Amino acid sequence: MILPQPLAFIDVETTGFDPEVAEIIELAAVIAKYKDGELVVTDQLDLKIRPEHIEDADPAALRVNGYNEADWLFAVSLGDAMKLFAEKTEGAIFVAHNMAFDYGFITQAFKKTGVENKMHYQKLDTISIAFTVMKDNDEMNKLSLKALTEHYGIENKKAHSAFADTYALYELFKKMLNLK
Repeated sequence: MILPQPLAFIDVETTGFDPEVAEIIELAAVIAKYKDGELVVTDQLDLKIRPEHIEDADPAALRVNGYNEADWLFAVSLGDAMKLFAEKTEGAIFVAHNMAFDYGFITQAFKKTGVENKMHYQKLDTISIAFTVMKDNDEMNKLSLKALTEHYGIENKKAHSAFADTYALYELFKKMLNLK
């Protein structure tokens, strides 16, 4: 079955783990649609978002995602980011690796900014897909994005960069489901 809705592969980088407290500092989306039997990228989004309370950030989270003031010098506001995100993902199915984490932050950002979420109501979690696909693979003992991309031979040189992770996720999705 080929879905008529586009798929929005999404990743966020944040200043911590709790969407009620931590902030999104990087937001990326790769929008793909089925065309002529292939899943092809039709649009993309790569934004650095200016944190409002960097002083409250978890230092470990900032180390993982490589935050530094210089790279965020021209970052956009959360409001501007969410307006653009809502526009690009309208009608799309949300796809993420550990979907609950990313969707929790996205939901909180929509709530905080008052921007309307126009995505399709369905969501896909690639960890759940991987669990199903890998259930008989005794070599896999982790379902992290890193472990799965290595298993499938997908290069992700800038792991924990939202944009690099979304492209890796898009490629992983295609490989796990044997899509072109």
